[in-house]
Amino acid sequence: MNDQLRFTVLDGHALNPGDLDWSPLTSLGACTIHDRTAPEQLLERAIGSEVLFTNKTPLGRETLARLPGLRFIGVLATGYNVVDVEAARALGIPVCNVPGYGTASVVQLTFALLLELTHRVQRHGDAVRAGRWSAAADWCFWEHPLTELEGKTMGIIGLGHIGSRVATVARAFGMEVLAAARPGRVDGDTSTVDRVPLSELPSRSDVVSLHCPLTPETEGLVDRAFLSRMRPSAFLINTARGPVVREADLAEALDAGVIAGAGLDVLSQEPPRVDHPLFRARNCVITPHIAWATREARQRLLSETVGNLLAWLGGRPRNVVNGV
Repeated sequence: MNDQLRFTVLDGHALNPGDLDWSPLTSLGACTIHDRTAPEQLLERAIGSEVLFTNKTPLGRETLARLPGLRFIGVLATGYNVVDVEAARALGIPVCNVPGYGTASVVQLTFALLLELTHRVQRHGDAVRAGRWSAAADWCFWEHPLTELEGKTMGIIGLGHIGSRVATVARAFGMEVLAAARPGRVDGDTSTVDRVPLSELPSRSDVVSLHCPLTPETEGLVDRAFLSRMRPSAFLINTARGPVVREADLAEALDAGVIAGAGLDVLSQEPPRVDHPLFRARNCVITPHIAWATREARQRLLSETVGNLLAWLGGRPRNVVNGV
């Protein structure tokens, strides 16, 4: 144990609500773990720590300027927009994230959402329990159109680790796959996935699946104009970031039948307000940002977080996102 190293986990509950073992991390120094940290608690809890770990607790420029002893920031996630990485760079503080830990789990939920839209398993299961099958005149019934994926086209925006795995699974379902680079990125991909301009992808796809990060270029990417280019029979899947979709435009498109349905694991505000327009929208399946949260993925996240800290302590930091 390094008694000299003082570090704090600002919001550890989402990563570990009690089913994982913190000891590989806590054994490395004097560690304080908080389930959550409110804005008014941040400075009090962070001052004196050489290392901070954050998942969704913002570490902005003003906060970082008031933490002279801070030497390392670990992000308990892949996305690191909660940290002002340029301010950290100016202060000589490396910011390290954990890429790739949730790829398999995110891919799994991507297709769970799509399969719910195509077969409405929950709706039909509830109908059976409610006695609808027992009372049916025929040996089977369905309350929603059923859609087969084989022969359909999956359009993927963002062909990184997750998008590439989605392409593999889509092909296993017998789907054709198209991909487009996200705005702001030069497409240098050499994979066998057919590449198309982003402007063409909506009209050529039966399913559009988003796997791009949130950047100034991707914010609001799926708006009224984008949705109007999609097929009326098409589905939209978003397991990326909520603000990539203009949610009011999506609700309008769903209710007007512009597209057939949407499956979302992320929203622009989390938790969302109770009167969110998509809660009442036609044919919209929403899950509470759980794609990343399988026990296996969270265990990898914790293990890689420990690895990031050990690499920094050893003088060879890894997964540094701000070039320090």
